Parts: sequence; structure tokens; C-alpha cells
Amino acid sequence: MYPRFATRVPAAFFVLLLATQARAEKSAQVEAGPASLTLGELEQMALAKNPTLPLADAALRSAAGRALQAGFYPNPIMGYLGEELSLRAPSKTSEHLFFMEQAIVTAGKLKHSRSVSAQEQKETEADAEAQKHRVLNAVRMLYYEALGAQQMLELRTLLAEIARGADTTSQQLFNVGAADRPDVLEAQIELDQSEIELIEAENDLGRAWLMLAAVVGEPTLKRPQLQGDLEGKWPVFERDALLADLLQASPELKRAQAGVERARAMLQRAKAEPVPDILLRGGIGYNNEFSEFLGEVGPEAFIEVGFRVPLFDRNQGNIASAQAEIDRAGHEVRRLELELRTRMAMAYDQYSDAFALAERYQTKVLPRAQEAYELYLGRFREMGAAYPQVLIAQRTLFQVRADYVESLVDLWQNAVLIRGMLLAGGLEPALSAAPIRATEGAPGHPKE
Repeated sequence: MYPRFATRVPAAFFVLLLATQARAEKSAQVEAGPASLTLGELEQMALAKNPTLPLADAALRSAAGRALQAGFYPNPIMGYLGEELSLRAPSKTSEHLFFMEQAIVTAGKLKHSRSVSAQEQKETEADAEAQKHRVLNAVRMLYYEALGAQQMLELRTLLAEIARGADTTSQQLFNVGAADRPDVLEAQIELDQSEIELIEAENDLGRAWLMLAAVVGEPTLKRPQLQGDLEGKWPVFERDALLADLLQASPELKRAQAGVERARAMLQRAKAEPVPDILLRGGIGYNNEFSEFLGEVGPEAFIEVGFRVPLFDRNQGNIASAQAEIDRAGHEVRRLELELRTRMAMAYDQYSDAFALAERYQTKVLPRAQEAYELYLGRFREMGAAYPQVLIAQRTLFQVRADYVESLVDLWQNAVLIRGMLLAGGLEPALSAAPIRATEGAPGHPKE
């Protein structure tokens, strides 16, 4: 294709090309720097500093407090009662009484209220578990994205360094008449493309690190060298086993199932509400009134017993609402099961595609691109190929390597999602459990 260029290039040019590539590789190693972080260290940082985890913990403690409160018996009422207080003769007509009033909760209302709160607490526990998965999944997915961007930057840096050396050499050969103007332009175009791609790679790595630093809760942390190996042992999954594990252990499904139990407990609580609580009231005091038969009445006591008659309000509306809530919660469990199956199917297919692509690059495409580059390089040594052909083969090799890295990042990210119960969103707050809705007043306490 370039016969005149191929026959006129001196052997010293080949030596210069290899030296330039060696310097680029050494430069890439030096830029790594001593500071580094592993995936495990990033995970520990996120567990300690990601703000959504304390939010989930606070919601869990709040639910525990409500569960504790639901089990308390209503407090008694103590007071003073004065009757027939006469300003003209206070010591002759007045009655002074001290009393105590207590509501006796019936029909197991406190037990049902505790059951409602216990299921609410289970929902919140499932939320906290899901949030931990979300945070760790986000850290791992962004870690692999940043690790891939780091490797891409190393590739683009090496390619740009080689392109700079090739541009300088082409210009020198053109000055001595050993290369044509098109060869110089080809080297300059290659240099421009390499530098543009280097800028893009630097920006990609910066963006990925900023997102990762935010998720781990250290947004001002300087970018380190990430330690890891994208070409390590790839995880292998079996679709049916994955789906079975997901339907058994998914925190989202656990929360929905706890919602069904909470709705059932709320129905029992609503059915118990029409049964009236018993109000007991009693006291002792002193009566200053004078009786012509007994004289001064003196000490006396009283007791009252009463209850609210469920004549009009039998909690019909809340019972109907609780029955509808059971239906809604049951359908939500079914809907979520189907959604998880769909999400797993999509995630598994994406993982399988990424696995097949990475395997094809590793076993076939990359070795062939490497062989083509080495063959052109060998012919160039023997003056049988033009340098632009070497550049084309070299760019093809680097592009294949870049595509291979992208496929590996895609593979690992989908593996993280599959292992992590399909949960994502490391900075989104956990769902808060719905509070107990009592008809009037606190759960288990009598209506006033």
C-alpha cells in the first residue's frame, strides 16, 4: 500500500519506535502513585459514612420505639372533687373527695396493637437490610466502573505517548526525505485522535471517582490508585438457582410479606375496637353536711363503673379499610414477585451477554488483534510494510483492548447487581415504614 515508504525507512526508525513505547509504559507505571484503595476498604468507608445507613437505622429505632409504646397500659387518672362549696358556710355544706380513674382495656386491644407494631418493625428491618445492599451494590458497581476507567486511561496514555513519538519521528523522516507528506499527516491525525481520547478517558475517570467518593461518604477524597483485577475469576451463575434465592431472601419481598401480616393485625385490631373498654372510678373524702338523724356525715367513699355503648359507631369504616388493605398487600406481594422475576431475567441476560462478549474478546478477538499487530511489526522490521500499516494495526489492538475492558466492567457490574438482590441507589433513602393508624388516640387506649 505504501511501497516507497516501506523501502526507504531506515532500521533506526524501528529502534526509535520501540524505545518510545518502552518510555510510555514506564511513564504509565510511575503515574500510578503509592496511594491506593481496595474494594474492601471502599466498602468499609461506605458502611461508616454513607448517610442513608444512619437514616435507615433511625427509622428502625423509631419503629422499635412505637412497638414499645404500643404495649403500655393506659395511665390512671387521679384528681380532686369538691362539691357544694358554700362561701357563707364552707364547713357546713362542702364535700371534698380524692378519686382515681382507670380504663380496663378489653378484647385484646393491646395485644393486637403490639402485633401491628411488630410487623411494622419487620418492615423497617427489611428496609434497613435493603438499604445496606443498595449502598454496597452502588460502591461495587462504581468501583468497577472507576477501575475500568483507570485502565482505559492507562491504555489511552500509552497510545498517546506512542503517537507523540511517531509524530516526531515522521516529521524527522520527512525532513530528510525518508517519508512523504501524507505519512506525516497520518501520524498527526493519529496523535490528535489519541490526545482527544486521552482527555475523554481522564474525564471519565474523574466522573466515576466523584460518584464513587460521594457514595462512600467522602466527596473531597483525592483520587487514589484503585487496586483490583477485572480479569480475575469471573463469577458463574445458574438462572434457576438465582431466582430461587432471590424470591427467598429479597428484602423487598420480605417487606411486602410483613405488610400483609401488618394488615391482618390491623384488621384484628379494628374488629376489637367496638368492644367497649370498662371505665372504673372510685374515691374517698369527707362530707361536711349535717344530717338530722346522723349528725355530720363525715368520711365517705364512692365507686363508678361505666362503658361506651357501641350503638352507632361500631368501627365499620376502619374494619372495611383494613380488609381492603389486606387485599392490597396480598396483591402487592404477587406484583413484586413478578417484578423480581422480570428484573432478574433482564439482569441475567445482560450478564450472560457481557460474559459471552468478554470471553470472545479474551479468547479470539484480542489474540487475533495482537497477532496482526505483531505481524505488521515484524514486516516493518524487514522493511516489508509501511509504518501507517503498523499504526492502523496498533490502533486496532488498542481499540480491541478498550472494548475488552468495557465488556469486563459490564460483566462485573451485572454480577454485582445479581448478587446484591437487584438493589441499586446508594444515595436514595430507605423506604419508611407506615405508622400505626389508630382510630382515635393511641393504640389500645380507650376512646374519650
